[in-house]
Amino acid sequence: MAKRFPIHPAKPELICWGCDKYCPADSMACGNGSDRTQHPVELFGPDWHSFGLNQSNEELDSSSTDGQGTTDKTDD
Repeated sequence: MAKRFPIHPAKPELICWGCDKYCPADSMACGNGSDRTQHPVELFGPDWHSFGLNQSNEELDSSSTDGQGTTDKTDD
């Protein structure tokens, strides 16, 4: 069974997040000599886990406009 993935780890820079082992960054067991895999909070910020998931229907509708208030659809 896979370990639960932490949403906000205390010090994400100390761990490699590439697999379920979560090895220390200076002693990776599964790596091929490359750099450690960063946690998403390091790459995308503290709200990484909710990115794109909390849009309401109104926000989705407004994102389909071309910036001028009109949609790409043609009215018949």
